[in-house]
Amino acid sequence: MTSRVPEHGAEDVLRHTPRPRRVLVTGAARGLGAALTTAFRARGDEVLATDLDGEVAGVDLRLDVTSDDDWAAALAHVERTWGGLDVLVNNAGVAGGGRLDVASLDEWRWITDIDLFGVVRGIRAFTPLLKSQGHGHVVNVASLAGLVHPAGMASYNAVKAAVVALTETTGHELAAYGVRASVVCPSYFRTGLVDRMRAEDAALGAVIGRLVESAPLGPDEIAAEVLAGIDRGEELILPDPAARAAYQLKRGDRAAYDLQMRHQAARLQELA
Repeated sequence: MTSRVPEHGAEDVLRHTPRPRRVLVTGAARGLGAALTTAFRARGDEVLATDLDGEVAGVDLRLDVTSDDDWAAALAHVERTWGGLDVLVNNAGVAGGGRLDVASLDEWRWITDIDLFGVVRGIRAFTPLLKSQGHGHVVNVASLAGLVHPAGMASYNAVKAAVVALTETTGHELAAYGVRASVVCPSYFRTGLVDRMRAEDAALGAVIGRLVESAPLGPDEIAAEVLAGIDRGEELILPDPAARAAYQLKRGDRAAYDLQMRHQAARLQELA
């Protein structure tokens, strides 16, 4: 006895069968970028893993997200190799922050150029291609700090909030071209990002280091939730319970949220 798919023809089955996606990931040498690369490849997607350190095993192409020339080279590579791109993952970023009167303007410029303008450059480089092909998905990795703004992290909060706003704008502007946009806002998870943190505010650095070390989840768990969120078409991906709880508190009980944030600010001042 032969089986058939009821009420659907072969074309319908093919249309709803996931096909391998062509994916570019920045900051893919380590941490969440490496975990995302592994997760995409595990499900059969083709991935161009890029990183500032192009000599690291598993990285396919050197890409400094602050370089217009590197972004142009990445676009040329994608067009030459694949002829298009399905998912652009702007993951590369650095950690920073500090109290308002401690963090230097050099720190502000450094984190803004990488964490915000690195994403801006990526979107600008690939938008013409995404428009012309009539589909695609831009995924920007921000942070819970883009939604919830604790004391002592003004520069990090500001650039991540800007990435959240940029992502929403991208989704609205490119929707008519069949292009979606999602922003990823995880809470603390175990990653080497803090090891390369630039912060003159030593008290803040110590606090963040402890929070990262004690986090219950690692990059592999976060990456799995990010891919699930992409598959569901979520515009805001909160990949861990702590991120979802903090955002829900801010939206549902602003007074309790403010009290918690100001308690954290007082605690930071005590530690300093």
